[in-house]
Amino acid sequence: MPKDPGRILIFDTTLRDGEQSPGASLNLEEKLAIAHQLARLGVDVIEAGFPFASPGDFKAVNKIAEVVTGENGPTICGLARAARNDIKACFEALSPAPKKRIHTFIATSDIHLEHKLKKSRKDVLSIVPEMVNYAKSLVDDVEFSCEDASRSDPEFLYEVIQAAISAGANTINIPDTVGFSTPSEFGRLISDINNNVPNIDEAIISVHGHNDLGLAVANFLEAVRNGARQLECTVNGIGERAGNASLEELVMALHVRKRFYNKFLNRREDCPTPLTAIRTEEITKTSRLVSNLTGMNVQPNKAIVGANAFAHESGIHQDGVLKNRLTYEIIDAKTVGLNNNKISLGKLSGRSAVRARLEEMGYDLSREDLNDAFARFKDLADRKREITDRDLEAIVSEQVQLPESKFQLKLVQVSCGNESKPTATITLFDTEELVENTVVALGTGPVDAVCKALNKLAKVPNELIEFSVKSVTEGIDALGEVTIRIRNNGRIYSGHSADTDVVVAAANAYVNALNRLIFSEKKNSIHPQYDDPSKSENTVLTNSGE
Repeated sequence: MPKDPGRILIFDTTLRDGEQSPGASLNLEEKLAIAHQLARLGVDVIEAGFPFASPGDFKAVNKIAEVVTGENGPTICGLARAARNDIKACFEALSPAPKKRIHTFIATSDIHLEHKLKKSRKDVLSIVPEMVNYAKSLVDDVEFSCEDASRSDPEFLYEVIQAAISAGANTINIPDTVGFSTPSEFGRLISDINNNVPNIDEAIISVHGHNDLGLAVANFLEAVRNGARQLECTVNGIGERAGNASLEELVMALHVRKRFYNKFLNRREDCPTPLTAIRTEEITKTSRLVSNLTGMNVQPNKAIVGANAFAHESGIHQDGVLKNRLTYEIIDAKTVGLNNNKISLGKLSGRSAVRARLEEMGYDLSREDLNDAFARFKDLADRKREITDRDLEAIVSEQVQLPESKFQLKLVQVSCGNESKPTATITLFDTEELVENTVVALGTGPVDAVCKALNKLAKVPNELIEFSVKSVTEGIDALGEVTIRIRNNGRIYSGHSADTDVVVAAANAYVNALNRLIFSEKKNSIHPQYDDPSKSENTVLTNSGE
């Protein structure tokens, strides 16, 4: 058996691979908010980003390494291609973290070697020990990944893994990069690595996988049965293409079926010790935060965190649940933090009461952010009779989207009706030019008119490809959450906002998307999987900010 931590380690890559989802780009404040919540969730490792990609990515990883700390806090990890400059930048970004890990990788499949890297197997066998050894000279904790391992020649894979471990890798990651594998194949791959790599007992086996065939979670669970002890996953399963293995599905599968999986960790079947260190009651809040900040809505029938995950429509099911919830529920909704708690706060409530409730919910806001959140709370309390925890979540999640904005919305006014032409008057404040501009536009509806007015003011070419609205809670006075996705030069940018007036929410969401587009173009970020490190070896990375 390989080196065994005695439980399953959860390696969260929401901030790295998850952010590579089209339109899911996050600013620094949003990344910090998610990182803090991941720490509360109890993940073992946070892969905070790819520091060499851009000064912005470097700054975000560096800030997370600085502030997401604690004796029992997560290890902060950065991704680096098997190239000296990548690894150096990764180390510099991670330097403030008390527990840090460099995660370096190179492709091992023939299709990647021939068509992407233009390298031979011999080249890779030379690069791996040199770069792992260099990473090891900088930090004690080094992870090495064989990109596209599931399509690699097994014998060559064993050689590469052995070389990486001999050079100092503590963790060996086996990615199913394109979601090609099936559970039986992936389990056999992990088993064969255990049986054919002589020094495998000196490292922890990790797995990373994409969901192109909808098999990522099943593949990972089979990997656990065969000796994998670290699972690389994302909140809500977001990520490249069809996404990554879903953190909440993996954790709850191991939680609900603990008796089944105990034996694969050499435990008694009835051993009560949890298989992961995840605080499951934080799952729902984490899911909502990631969904709000990335603008990627969770499908209603999504396992564990979907709106329908604990809903029962069938009369037979309803009857059974009323008699005994175990008839049709294998998970208590409270286990994943799902509740309908309502708070006794209203327009007469003070700042201290709001702060106390936010702290109970796990939010630690600075004085300035608390003042802004409280102002938004008071504004909402004037328009909404009953404030819920979900309302507060919406306020706080939108709060962290405000920085990094060229444009700020100052006025939204619309006129529409069945006998009138929808008209929108919009005022935007330009934070760079320090001027306010107002325009009027006509549209096919109020939202269309708002979007046309905003485009006249912003003068940023884009195509609206998605507009969605949903209510935060029940009732006629519920906050409406709007998500907008726009496209520019083939790239997608999302914006999110919530308001009791969905037209105002739409305007704010569109402005957020435009701001993301503008600042993303300034980052000039490279992509870890699609860019050849040999072509960027001379790139100079500075930590001067974005």
